Amino acid sequence: MVRIRSARVVEGFTVRLTFTDGTEKTIALRPYLCGPVFEPLLKDPDAFRALRVDQELGTIVWPNGADICPDVLYWDRKPDAWEP
Repeated sequence: MVRIRSARVVEGFTVRLTFTDGTEKTIALRPYLCGPVFEPLLKDPDAFRALRVDQELGTIVWPNGADICPDVLYWDRKPDAWEP
């Protein structure tokens, strides 16, 4: 299983991820931030920038409990509520 090793906010809702296989991707997360758990992150840029990598889960998480599946990010899968 490939998981996220490191993450940093590049700009706005865009992050640079490094995966455990060495792959690096820059991903615009705005389309993935759907639902009540993500609302505080959309309203407060500082809250969004508080993302970190949970080494046990191998994905990005936020202090409010939000997270995004690393497989979705690695394989460029679109979220259910995708709005291009």
